[in-house]
Amino acid sequence: MEQEIDTAQLGEDIVKVLKTIYDPEIPVDIYELGLIYDVMVNTDNEVKILMTLTSPNCPVAESLPMEVEEKIRKIEGVTAAEVEITFDPPWSRDLMSEEAKLELGML
Repeated sequence: MEQEIDTAQLGEDIVKVLKTIYDPEIPVDIYELGLIYDVMVNTDNEVKILMTLTSPNCPVAESLPMEVEEKIRKIEGVTAAEVEITFDPPWSRDLMSEEAKLELGML
């Protein structure tokens, strides 16, 4: 049971860190922007993040996933971090949170 609580807390810590990473072209964090499709934490506290980019030609296609990995690795308790990029399904504005849409004047 203790492991489950630790994993849940670790998940919350990961989301907090993801909310500090911004797409350089859009003033909204990558979590609220809908770029994070899944966060998986196994029993060894290894983290795998499935994410996308706003487009396959995104200028930060190289640097953004590396930034995410680096920041997640620094979280206390994380033993490893891996980011996988996917374009299935492709990102669309529908994936944005209400908060992000409001921030960008889309509501």
